[in-house]
Amino acid sequence: EQHSLATTADGAVWSWGWGGNGRLGHGDEQNQLLPKKVEAFAGRRVVAVSAGGDHSFAITADGAVWSWGGGGFGRLLGHGDEQ
Repeated sequence: EQHSLATTADGAVWSWGWGGNGRLGHGDEQNQLLPKKVEAFAGRRVVAVSAGGDHSFAITADGAVWSWGGGGFGRLLGHGDEQ
């Protein structure tokens, strides 16, 4: 609704939309009108992504699950904190 994610055939991740809570994965809270590559995944192959309300998830080819964005109440992102 407020942001979107996409993967490319080579496993790159792109995000755009409202950047609040760091949900776009660019290390800031800037809005992006156009797709921008998420550089945090350089050297990794992402096979799936999902954009939630205030957060985002990605799964890499090796099975690792990555999450970022709003982590209210310490539950949303699975990190055990609200970061």
